[in-house]
Amino acid sequence: MTEKFYYDNKIVRDFAIATIVWGIIGMTVGLLIALQLVKPELNMGSQYTTFGRIRPLHTNAVIFAFVGNAIFMGVYYSLQRLLKARMFSDVLSKIHFWGWQLIIVSAVITLPLGLSSSHEYAELEWPIDIAITLIWVAFGINMFGTIIKRREQHMYVAIWFYIATFVTVAVLHIVNSFQLPISAFKSYYLFSGVQDALVQWWYGHNAVAFFLTTPYLGMMYYFLPKMANRPVYSYKLSILHFWSLIFIYIWAGPHHLLYTSLPSWAQSLGVAFSIMLIAPSWGGMINGLLTLRGAWDKVREDATLKFMVVGLTAYGMATFEGPMLSLKQINAIAHFTDWIVAHVHVGALGWNGFLTFGILYWLIPRIYRTQLYSKKLASFHFWIGTLGIIFYAVPLYFAGFTQGLMWKEFTEEGMLRYPNFLETVLQIIPMYILRAVGGVLYLTGVIVMTYNLIKTVKAGKLVENEAAEALPLPEKYEPVGSDRKPHRLLERKPMVFLVLSLVVILIGGMIEMVPTFTINSNVATISSVKPYSPLELQGRDLYIKEGCVNCHTQMIRPFRSETERYGEYSKAGEFVYDHPFLWGSKRTGPDLAREGGKYSNAWHYNHLVDPQTMSPGSIMPPYEWLAEQQLDTTNTRSKISAMRTLGVPYEGGYESKANAELDKQAQNIAADLKANKIDVKSDREIIAIMAYLQRLGTDIKAK
Repeated sequence: MTEKFYYDNKIVRDFAIATIVWGIIGMTVGLLIALQLVKPELNMGSQYTTFGRIRPLHTNAVIFAFVGNAIFMGVYYSLQRLLKARMFSDVLSKIHFWGWQLIIVSAVITLPLGLSSSHEYAELEWPIDIAITLIWVAFGINMFGTIIKRREQHMYVAIWFYIATFVTVAVLHIVNSFQLPISAFKSYYLFSGVQDALVQWWYGHNAVAFFLTTPYLGMMYYFLPKMANRPVYSYKLSILHFWSLIFIYIWAGPHHLLYTSLPSWAQSLGVAFSIMLIAPSWGGMINGLLTLRGAWDKVREDATLKFMVVGLTAYGMATFEGPMLSLKQINAIAHFTDWIVAHVHVGALGWNGFLTFGILYWLIPRIYRTQLYSKKLASFHFWIGTLGIIFYAVPLYFAGFTQGLMWKEFTEEGMLRYPNFLETVLQIIPMYILRAVGGVLYLTGVIVMTYNLIKTVKAGKLVENEAAEALPLPEKYEPVGSDRKPHRLLERKPMVFLVLSLVVILIGGMIEMVPTFTINSNVATISSVKPYSPLELQGRDLYIKEGCVNCHTQMIRPFRSETERYGEYSKAGEFVYDHPFLWGSKRTGPDLAREGGKYSNAWHYNHLVDPQTMSPGSIMPPYEWLAEQQLDTTNTRSKISAMRTLGVPYEGGYESKANAELDKQAQNIAADLKANKIDVKSDREIIAIMAYLQRLGTDIKAK
């Protein structure tokens, strides 16, 4: 006897709308910062729209708002149909939707204000981190509640990937959010230096793996067969793909830290598993593409399938390039350059973007019981989007190759051919212009899609509660034939599947991180390295607030080209008091690890207030407000106390005299500026950030 029930399409519709709205916003901000790399004055003279502050806004909007909402749209639609059950709780669905949108709005408010933890892809401060945790738990309860009340005995492959996504993102987010709050929107990470770097890139790489990849693979396994009206090519390959992918992926994070101060054994593990990663990644791509066997004639005519095919191809390209970039010889040239930016965007624009567009074009007409308004507009979107990806990625590949080779080139006399970093920047500005053109083309396609879908929606009516019926789950299930196979039996036990997935993803993370946290020799201390003075600590926080780490690294790798340009290579012991670490991942400007003492205070002041007076042609925006805004010293005591709690050896009671010491150092810098005919009050923010810059690298002197 079949049971009647109703699928909830309203929540799917809500997440679809959010996907489109946040996609346009996130990509528009991305276009703005791309243009700022050509014309820095496009920040319109405002501190709230500089590259350093809104670059994290762009990444968070695209990853967590655009892609995040698309994931939930796809999961809520496919999960109900795969399990033949309505979502466990309509209330939890609404809490999940509105809670997620409020988190995104909080990011839109706080990041331009400079309230940032500085961890890449995890810049949001601790109260928002807690909100993310709560909403993620609500999503998990709703998902597993639905799985438990299902009417389908076995869990389809897409659901495996949804489960792995939920459990791994939860672990990543919690571990990477270990912070000590000192105020409502300020905290310090518990880990420092090398340890903090390892945690961040364990999180950063696996946020790409388990937020931008595994849920999309699950959606691919559901929507692609539906679109093509073909079964998945290989069930066995999907099993191999799933378990090998989630086991191997978690180890690969250290490939972001090659040639840094991270212990070499951890770097080597990252390289080895990154190379192995190509096998399961391409296994998934091949399984998807071979699902289309016998349906390629449909691809020629159906824009939704075109998006899926190019999306899968982009996934294949990105997952080939990732292992290639983890080879040390290639990483030595590519890292810190625009090559990495091109690589990331092939995945984001091609894999995530195109799969999202294909699913939207397929899904919206179905829940509105109508036809797509215009197949021609969808086809136009496909071609202009593809052209946008090409115009975006190819110039940045050229820019990356140019940067990497120019940085390393020596003359016949053994001198750096391009000793001035700015020479390498000026060389690639035409590539930045072409990148912005690519962004315009891609965004134009999204706007055309939005118009097409609005017209589609107006022509139909949302089926909020879609009627369905299915047989109830039998009270006693006797497996027969292929159902006796181990994996088929495992698919009947969702909680066992959850625990097993958790164990598989924990192995790699624990083996890499636990020794780094427990063996002192992995993070050597250096006696000459002292804690920051109160003024330097305040300046460091301003450096984080302004997002300077988005353009400047603080990690000199052990290459002659870098030691000639910047000074002695970086040591692990230099960073033991850095909460958080600030090694950076991109050199839009020069490395600052040995910046202290290179230039006078007057030079730093003029460079911050008007960079082009000191570096003609610089694409760094001016920071005039730093010379006007008063430094907030009311939190100096709590900052010193927090640092002592974290293990920084400030003497007992030091916080009570910290501000007096801060004032003394600030007055000395102001007096030095006055001697150079620059009149600025000693209590301005610019004094603190200059103190920090003048401290960098001075604890380590090359012999």
